[in-house]
Amino acid sequence: MGFGFNLLMIFVILPSTVVLLLLWIIFRKAIFGKILGLIWGGIISLFVLSLVLHIFTTKMKLTKNKIYGEYVIDRSKFPGRQADWQYDNFKFEITKDNIFHFSYKSSNSEYETEKIPVKILEQYYSDRLELGKDTTRHHIVVDNPTLYRNVWSFYYVFESEKFGNVFFKKK
Repeated sequence: MGFGFNLLMIFVILPSTVVLLLLWIIFRKAIFGKILGLIWGGIISLFVLSLVLHIFTTKMKLTKNKIYGEYVIDRSKFPGRQADWQYDNFKFEITKDNIFHFSYKSSNSEYETEKIPVKILEQYYSDRLELGKDTTRHHIVVDNPTLYRNVWSFYYVFESEKFGNVFFKKK
């Protein structure tokens, strides 16, 4: 726990517990046992509550295996015609051989695919995707995406000079 909790335990709760325990043994009054039970029941309840809250509020840890897969436009971020059009025209896949397959519809309505080698950086708490900067690529994948993690999911945001932020979620 934290520094303040440790101080409270050492200088307040443990001495109070010892005093209440001695009073309970000496005077055989139930009130001292009830106070001890209330104090330690509260501490244990707070500890359990903090564990449960930690489980439901901690952002997911992203690993290499979770990164691999197919991604599509996340239409929930900015719903509308533009998001629907982007959903129909852009997608990508990251394969286990660390190749980023970015697919987009060309003027003849067929998908073209750019194959970009990627690195997955494992030195951070969550693994990160690195494409590297290259101005010869499609305007969406010129630079590295930004990773946003939630408790149960994650998504990537690419910055496009034509569209602004482009949001991709795992399929």
